[in-house]
Amino acid sequence: MKKVSYLVMFTAMILLLAACNNSDAASSDGDSQSGTDGDGPIEITYWYAWGDKIGENNENLVKQFNEMQDEIHVTAEFQGSYDELHSKTQAAFAAGNAPEVTQNEISSIETFAKAGMTQDLTKFVEEDEEEINMDDFNPGLMGNSYVDDKLYGLPYLRSTPIVYINKTMFDEKGIDPASIQTWEDFKAAAKELTDGEHVGISMPVNIWFYEAFVAQAGGEMIDENGEIAFNGEGGVEALNLWKEMVMDGTMRVPGGEPEQAGDMARQDFATGRAGMYFSSTADLTLMMQLAEENGYELETIMFPENEKRSVPTGGANLVMTAGLDEEKQQAAWEFIKFMTAPEQTAYASSYTGYLPSRLSAVESDTMQELYEEKPQFKVAVDQLQYGNARPMIEGYPEVQKILIEEIQRLMLDTSLDAKDVLDQAAERSASVLQ
Repeated sequence: MKKVSYLVMFTAMILLLAACNNSDAASSDGDSQSGTDGDGPIEITYWYAWGDKIGENNENLVKQFNEMQDEIHVTAEFQGSYDELHSKTQAAFAAGNAPEVTQNEISSIETFAKAGMTQDLTKFVEEDEEEINMDDFNPGLMGNSYVDDKLYGLPYLRSTPIVYINKTMFDEKGIDPASIQTWEDFKAAAKELTDGEHVGISMPVNIWFYEAFVAQAGGEMIDENGEIAFNGEGGVEALNLWKEMVMDGTMRVPGGEPEQAGDMARQDFATGRAGMYFSSTADLTLMMQLAEENGYELETIMFPENEKRSVPTGGANLVMTAGLDEEKQQAAWEFIKFMTAPEQTAYASSYTGYLPSRLSAVESDTMQELYEEKPQFKVAVDQLQYGNARPMIEGYPEVQKILIEEIQRLMLDTSLDAKDVLDQAAERSASVLQ
């Protein structure tokens, strides 16, 4: 029997204390959430992660929803990164003032569901089966939506990692981006791109990317029994590839906190120092803008393959927080339906670069015209056939942090053995998962 993650235990303790010490206040909070006084629309709050074009997309869609009807009013509030959003949501839920609708990064769906913080959406779908067609959601994005066969979130802003290419630099070096199909092709291109002023690729230690390489090597992060597996042959082979490229000087791995390292890697690519860059398809609109500002052409390609081609899906699902009264539940559900409908998913995809989560949206005139005009947007859609769900067992967020620390240690000291580093990460992670 796995222990509940420290995060969930902490949340449960807060809830217990709140229930013991503030029963009257909790009752009052419950009354305040029961709806309106009958003179205005039902008020609900929606919390979201990330700014820039992603934030603009959220605000734009909420504005559309509010303007198209007058029965429900949604207030959208930016909460930072996924980690910040999750922490704030947990604290707000414990305090009895959580938003009615929020985002769960997909690997956290199970943690929130099993902690009782999010609402099972199964009954809403069943009661609305004529209006919401679950078969229209891309099956490649549904793997992180269910917990114990119950639906806890609907795909909203979903993604896969893709390879961003400085096409201008590639042309100067005589490299065809389409030639990068395998790990060996990827290494060779990075070597050709590297000179005194440029590096083949700049990337932070990002476990999402590592998951892709582990799967491509035939490995897995967590096995079917919920046991740690990233220190197996596939995980070691993937990490040795990164280590080799760092030692060769063809890969730059900025250090520091994950967000800071990610910003540095993006800056390397945006300013033309790096020829390649790994990032979410969600960054596509922004990266195209940065490429134009810095005077080079941007292209995108799929992740290279090894034993097979494989990438994890990513991004967030929309979830409803638990404990709402019926009026608030119905209002939250109407908003979730709107945000995940084909028209809105097409809008979000074209505005940001996120994947359209509905099959009908992919085939829509809006998306087909976009793919014709800007083929960079279609790469992630084509790659989705190789997509797989992320691990979402309780404690996995903590495991990711441990892995980042250990892999960064290797990137700073390449004399270390990749297997030893991963074994150390597995040993540290064991106490979190078991």
